[in-house]
Amino acid sequence: MSTGAARTRVNAGALIVGLGAVLATAATLPGLPDAALPGVFAVALLLGAAFVLLDFGFAGGFRALLVEGDGRALAATFVIPAIVAPVIVPMAALLPEYGRFVAPIGLPLILGAMIFGIGMQIANGCGSGVLVAAGQGSRRMWVALPFFCLGGVIGSLLLPMGLALPDLGTVDLVEEFGPWRALLLTEALLAAGALLILRGARPEMQRLRAAAAIGFLAALLFLASGLPWGITTGLTLWGAKTVQAVGIDLTRFAFWAEGWSRAALHGPALASHSSLADLGLLLGALVAAAAAGGLRHGVPLGRRGTAGAVLGGLLMGIGARLSFGCNVGAFIGGAGSASLHGFVWLLAVLPGCWIGIRLRPLFGLPRR
Repeated sequence: MSTGAARTRVNAGALIVGLGAVLATAATLPGLPDAALPGVFAVALLLGAAFVLLDFGFAGGFRALLVEGDGRALAATFVIPAIVAPVIVPMAALLPEYGRFVAPIGLPLILGAMIFGIGMQIANGCGSGVLVAAGQGSRRMWVALPFFCLGGVIGSLLLPMGLALPDLGTVDLVEEFGPWRALLLTEALLAAGALLILRGARPEMQRLRAAAAIGFLAALLFLASGLPWGITTGLTLWGAKTVQAVGIDLTRFAFWAEGWSRAALHGPALASHSSLADLGLLLGALVAAAAAGGLRHGVPLGRRGTAGAVLGGLLMGIGARLSFGCNVGAFIGGAGSASLHGFVWLLAVLPGCWIGIRLRPLFGLPRR
């Protein structure tokens, strides 16, 4: 059998496991008191499959820009918030059950984004990338994933101290200009940012179409969930529940002491929209990769790769919690919510990526 034929061969065992996990999860959801959960899970499954079948990711776009000066991949990601913003901004303004991601601009955001950028490059994937590649069977990401969760817990303990520092407050374009002008300004900022990154280069239509498909599904997830798509809150919750299970009471700490975080910590993991969407993303990727013959479990990792996955996962988890998310929650969710912090996050992650790219050879990864 040729190598090409082998790559497209369905992995029946993995496919059965993936579909069984999907069905088992879906069967659990009707017993939970939230009618939105099945819709959230269904869209997340589609997102996971889309990332695999469209071969879409975020981390490589930063390397292409910073190493080669090629901004086409990174510029294409601007399509995603450009698609979700016309859904998020009006819906959140008109209907109280829908919300947006708005966060303060200060040292935690900037430092956290830089830390996340370093971790993203030495782990070789971002928040969504870790889940999708883990679904594809990547050994690197199965090492990075638990440390990402642990890093999120560490970041949650540090965040209250960071928020006590002086900052610029939130810069909410909706509050400043009203929803419709805020939406126009958001789209203008996204267009200007993409053009600046492209620097006259012609966008790749295939990548633009892939980003548009991801954006469409992200908008559907917002409609199903009531909040923009986020990755890292769910991963932090996975880590927190594990820490609780070994006897450490996190409710003694400010982040977990009250409100939604305390409720999520004591409630079922599948009742959290972010947690459920993360599981859906992983399982959707698993099913799609198994069906398309795209599993990556055979790729060796080695000691240097393992060290990079551990450190990268920890840094991403810490950085994401300090900066209110990753490429998805902070940039796409923030910019798509007409909050200036999303754009600041993207600027702040670039120097972190620059540092991380130069550290990649230490962990057995090429700079590009």
